[in-house]
Amino acid sequence: MKRPLICAALGAALVLAPAAMAAASKARAVAKLSGLDGSAMGTVTFTATSHGVLMQFDLKGLTPGVHGIHIHTSGNCDAKVAFTSAGPHFSPAPGKMHGYLAPHGIHAGDLPNEFAATDGTLRAIIISNAFSIGNGKKSIFDRDGASIIIDARGDDYFSQPSGNAGDRVACGVIMRTIAPGSRKGGAHRTHK
Repeated sequence: MKRPLICAALGAALVLAPAAMAAASKARAVAKLSGLDGSAMGTVTFTATSHGVLMQFDLKGLTPGVHGIHIHTSGNCDAKVAFTSAGPHFSPAPGKMHGYLAPHGIHAGDLPNEFAATDGTLRAIIISNAFSIGNGKKSIFDRDGASIIIDARGDDYFSQPSGNAGDRVACGVIMRTIAPGSRKGGAHRTHK
């Protein structure tokens, strides 16, 4: 009686192990956003999936309404220079222009507008396959990292260089929490 039960348990473990290993090897990252005054504004978590990077926004302290959101080329959020230290939008492909509606667009760091509620919170989940948080050519993790910026207004998806979205009002350096191929619970690397 014990033999069939042991065989069934072993069989289930062999079937489920590859899925568990694949889930454990998915890269993850997080950005803790701050406002220009240094106030904490929440987090954006990044999870690699087989279809792109899943981003979960949990933000507060924004003005109600639409906001442009972009990944920028440098992991530097210096409020003293209004977050311009984050550099331009992430765009590893030469010749790409900003905006979903622009000819020769989009930058890999262009993300859809999101809406802050009347209480200033913004909760959203989006996915993008234009960049990766793993390794390789599409990765945002180069020598100086990357950041995510929330703009004062909505992006018009056309105007150059940044969609007429207004000032940068929140910024967070994207930090890798689980490197691609690492085991969950193993040593975590952070990257700026």
